[in-house]
Amino acid sequence: MAKWGEGDPRWIVEERADATNVNNWHWTERDATNWSSDKLKALMVGLTVENEEGSCEVTEVSKLDGEASINNRKGKLIFFYEWNLKANWTGKTKAGVKYKGTVEVPNLSDENDMEDLDISISLNKEEPETSLLALMRTKGADKIRQTLGSYVGLMKAEFTQGMILPTANGVAAPQSTHQSKAKLDKTQISSSSSTSAPVNTGVRLPTCKFSLREKFLTSPADLFRVFLNQEMVQAFTRAPATVDGQRGGRFRLLEGNIFGEFIELIPDEKLVMKWRYNNWPAEHYATISMTFVDRSSETELKVECRGVPESEEERTKEGWKRYYFEAIKQTFGFGARLY
Repeated sequence: MAKWGEGDPRWIVEERADATNVNNWHWTERDATNWSSDKLKALMVGLTVENEEGSCEVTEVSKLDGEASINNRKGKLIFFYEWNLKANWTGKTKAGVKYKGTVEVPNLSDENDMEDLDISISLNKEEPETSLLALMRTKGADKIRQTLGSYVGLMKAEFTQGMILPTANGVAAPQSTHQSKAKLDKTQISSSSSTSAPVNTGVRLPTCKFSLREKFLTSPADLFRVFLNQEMVQAFTRAPATVDGQRGGRFRLLEGNIFGEFIELIPDEKLVMKWRYNNWPAEHYATISMTFVDRSSETELKVECRGVPESEEERTKEGWKRYYFEAIKQTFGFGARLY
């Protein structure tokens, strides 16, 4: 047991600008309830699905009870949210016949996986049977899960910033409860050369080209924004990042292991960038072209990589699959089958 006046140094407020929470040891909490309430309503209202029979739209969030908060303890972020949501929807057949119904989500919480989320969709009592109910229970339910999953990702992006305070010895990067291992994995991207300067060999570099495809349960517009919005990039990489999301804008992420420049942007359709690992030969960039294809309830992302050093082909492929595709799906709830 420590003697009086010889307490754990982590509890001692050292000399620093804000004089609080040195080394992020103390429990801190931010209330995200009001922000979440507004965001959930904005995301849900206007949600639409359609097929050959007609279309349906969520018109109002009639009930939203719950709370949300973000906690920091020992430099780790813990996200808590629990909501009971009820919304109204309207349907319209191709013949112009209108129907009304409700959507109930009784337990949107951090304890439930999004794919297992209980969603109850029904017609109002006075409404006759319609095939639009089946549309809402299939495509509608899928899109609602996708939308509520994006709420979770956006909350993490919004509230991660500022939760991890600077320590006495420098700036601490945001970390979630699963980040310690993720951070270790990411440093392995650049293997032994992450701390050394790129080498200019002065010889022609053998390169290769390859393509990747992945499907995401979201719209092209939402997926396009993930790559250009700095807060969203920081959310799925779980680390500080610099992203200037415009033509000619530069980006740097994963602790500087990846950086480059956006050279072509066609909103919601195509994104082209100069892209490199920091240990590639000096000034050598690959060209990454991303095409966003609307597949109704999904977006197919086609990624073409040109100019990748031959020796880096497998590492680059695995890096894109793991640190872009899988991370984006897990963070924003855009999960879809892999192929």
